[in-house]
Order: sequence, then structure tokens, then C-alpha cells
Amino acid sequence: MARPSEIKFEKKDHVAIITIDRPQAMNSLTADMLLGIEDAFKEFDDDPELWVAIFTASGDKAFSSGLDLKEAAPMLTGGDQLGFADWTKRQFSDVFKPIICAVNGFCIAGGMEMLLGTDLRIAAEHATFGLGEVKWGLIPLGGTHIRLPRQVPWAIAMQLLLTGKNIDAKRAYEVGLINEVVPADQLMTTAMDWAQRLCRNGPLAMATAKEISVRALELESGFVLEKALGQRVLASEDAKEGPRAFAEKRPAEFKGR
Repeated sequence: MARPSEIKFEKKDHVAIITIDRPQAMNSLTADMLLGIEDAFKEFDDDPELWVAIFTASGDKAFSSGLDLKEAAPMLTGGDQLGFADWTKRQFSDVFKPIICAVNGFCIAGGMEMLLGTDLRIAAEHATFGLGEVKWGLIPLGGTHIRLPRQVPWAIAMQLLLTGKNIDAKRAYEVGLINEVVPADQLMTTAMDWAQRLCRNGPLAMATAKEISVRALELESGFVLEKALGQRVLASEDAKEGPRAFAEKRPAEFKGR
């Protein structure tokens, strides 16, 4: 299929810039957009002249607010949990070239899951980070339960996973989730500075250093566990009630089953 128009791909010397371009909807992700992101990163990975990727989004309000629940809710309430689970892939787990994420606003739910698959992260001062799925009777199924506790202290990981509350860019920097916080108008300039710095290094050496580090974590068994146990949440009454309540703009009434 053709890459959707909401996913932009640009080349600047040895740098690929991949942009989510749906600012009018907080850069929320449809199924086609997720496939488009996967396709864009495959193009980046397959091109020997591209050494580093910058992953960002249009506008100044959101990097991504995650799945478009208006599209996802019918799948859940209709019982198509498998289709929904297939959307939340382990982003970038087989891309060993460096990926820089430039975060320009809300980075929540599926947006946060994609962030966790990147390597270096620059955030605008107004950026916020969070995993609000539990508030709607859901859980993130893009590898977050495996990646997040390896990237930040346990208590911070549990705070994000269990409360559903966001943290700001300053706190994200303090706990090691991101590398640098900059004014919004300097975000892409800073990300490109990082990319150009990386491009002065040996591309094979960088990709190999990342591959060794990723493979040594042995994440695959955790991804399998997350998917298997996550199905019981997606098959629950709560998982149907949460998105329905979200769509109807009312508090969810969970029953724990």
C-alpha cells in the first residue's frame, strides 16, 4: 500500500527525518499511519546512505496522543481485540541504526510507546509524557512493560503505568527518560545537531554498538509475555467500557472483569 499522507519522509545528507503530520488530531495514530511509520523506518533501515533518523511530529501541541480511539473503540466494543493488538507493535525493535526522537508536546499512550523504542530524545520545554491507558481499562501493548522499567527507575515506571498521570519535560529529564530539554523553537535545530554529531562517527560501528546493546537485553520473551497477558485485558468488559466512556466523554464505570 502507499504510505499515508500523514507520514512524511525527508532525506538530508545521511539523515532521515520521519514526521507524523496530523496536528489537527494531536497526531493521533490510525492503523494506516502505524503501518506507514513501519514502512518509513524500513526505508530508512534499508538505505545504506542513511545513517541516523530523526522522528518527530508536526505542530507544537503533540508528538502523538497515541491511538485514535475513535477508530479503535469500535474494534474493542465489537470484540476485535486481535485487530487492536496487532496495531501496537514493538516499534523499531529490529532497527539498529540510531533514532533520535524530537518531542514537541504531548507524548502519551502510543506516542510514549514509540518514544521508548528510540535511542536519543530531545524534548521541547512544554512536552509532557504519560501512559493513560489504565484510566480507560486498557494497557499499553507496544513493548512498554518490557522497555520502560529498563530505562527509568522502577518506582517511576510504576508511577507512569499505574496512575496514568503525565510528567513534564523537566521531570522526564531528571529520571533519565530524555537527554535534553530545549525551547520549542530550538527543538529541530538541536535534534539535527545531535544527528550531525552522530554522522561524524562510523555508521557500521554505531549500528553494531546499538545492536549488541539491544540484543543483550533479550527483550523478545518479555514482548511475548506482554502480548499473551495483555489479551485478557483487551477481552475484558472493562476494555470495552473504557473506550466507550472516552468516546461519550463520561467517567468510566469499571467492574474489574
